[in-house]
Amino acid sequence: MKTTSEELYERLLDFAKKSLELVKKLPKTTYNIEYGSQLIRSSGSPGANYIEAVEGSSRKDFIHRLKICRKESKESIHWLRLIKYANGQIVGVAEEADELIREAGEFIKIFTSSILTSQKNLGK
Repeated sequence: MKTTSEELYERLLDFAKKSLELVKKLPKTTYNIEYGSQLIRSSGSPGANYIEAVEGSSRKDFIHRLKICRKESKESIHWLRLIKYANGQIVGVAEEADELIREAGEFIKIFTSSILTSQKNLGK
């Protein structure tokens, strides 16, 4: 049975994979190449930083890494919104982008809650 930590990591990994699949479907325009490469970077970062957070050496390091996860999730929403704007006429792109935006929004809530709880436990 997976722990909550493992389940969240799997969701983060799935988010990065789905972001990559969305980018693969986009026409190879100048803006899609830029938006796509930015999305691929930002969507993969929360998973990698979450691993670092869980394996962190201190509560301060844990909090710092979760803040990076939250920031990269917000950045992913930015790139997804631009991709949706530029490619919304392509069948399925807007819906896939909206699904990923919702998921990134959930990550932001999870990371914010964890940050606040950890800061409280740290005595801040």
